[in-house]
Amino acid sequence: MISVKQYQAQLCRAAVLLLLGLTLTACESNPSASVADKFRKQQIEGPTMGTSYHITICTRPDDAIKKQELQQEVDRLLQEINQQMSTYIKTSELSRFNQAEPDQWIEVSPEVVTVVDAGLALSKESDGAFDMTVGPLVNLWHFGPDPGKKRLPAVDKIVAARKKVGYHHIEVQHEPPALKKLIPDVYLDLSAIAKGYAVDMVAELLESHSIENYLVEIGGEMRARGHNERGLPWNVGIEKPVSETRVVQRVVPLSNLSMATSGNYRNFFEVDGVSYSHTIDPRTGQPVKHTLASVTVVGETCMNCDATATCLMVLGPEEGYNWAKERKIAAYFIVKTENGFQERYSPRWHQLLGEENKL
Repeated sequence: MISVKQYQAQLCRAAVLLLLGLTLTACESNPSASVADKFRKQQIEGPTMGTSYHITICTRPDDAIKKQELQQEVDRLLQEINQQMSTYIKTSELSRFNQAEPDQWIEVSPEVVTVVDAGLALSKESDGAFDMTVGPLVNLWHFGPDPGKKRLPAVDKIVAARKKVGYHHIEVQHEPPALKKLIPDVYLDLSAIAKGYAVDMVAELLESHSIENYLVEIGGEMRARGHNERGLPWNVGIEKPVSETRVVQRVVPLSNLSMATSGNYRNFFEVDGVSYSHTIDPRTGQPVKHTLASVTVVGETCMNCDATATCLMVLGPEEGYNWAKERKIAAYFIVKTENGFQERYSPRWHQLLGEENKL
């Protein structure tokens, strides 16, 4: 389903190392065998949205969970979301909207309105740091689905692309659910928020089957409830923001929370010794120039965590930290320094997770 941010799902937003099949037992105290014996672990996985999904559930041995039937339900749900929100499927609801003429209401499903409405609210709250219409700028800087040769775009082309970008060019109607664009060239790309929404919907599906212990992940975005088969919170790792290797920077015990990470260290190019990041600031039309390497957000819904992580990645280490602090957002920042990396936590992160879970 992804387009503009496909590279992030595959390269950058793999900043979360998912420990679904490989539990970090070294970071866990050893529960009694009687606790571990009370639960069994089952895993479901498959392709979706240009990436993949992984689901781990823990149930009691006598719980009647039919894995194959459950996977079929998950696949149907994700296919439906793709059909609503994909920019790659020409017949999707979002594609129909993007192809439509301006100044007319295009009927969409309530689910699409929910996601677009949430994204527009964050755009307004962040004064445009988060913007689902940023695609023309991402493509111009050669970070879209057709990367091409890495070179600096001309100033006049940046100016022209910025005229096609702006969340204020999109309007939402709730009854009946519909979207309207105000200028011809604007188009929506929900890839910075839709994966998180899909995680939430899969989690709700699991809960409708009375599954109380699960970890759901799609393209690096995740939501956890209850505990793993050892009777402990789900341990997930945040990757150290270095491009040459893949190691865990921090382990997060996740339970009854969602988490999303956005990174800025795997996809970039250099011209005349200057590095240009794939993270484009919609407010300037330029790649960000700050030193934030990655940011992780923890909260109630994965949809909000997904979008907020992208927003904070644009805002950077100082503006982003202050923005998160003022809004009581649980965020963990990894900032590049001359001597390596510096970790910084918002007050809300301390309240939810503390600092003691360092690997």
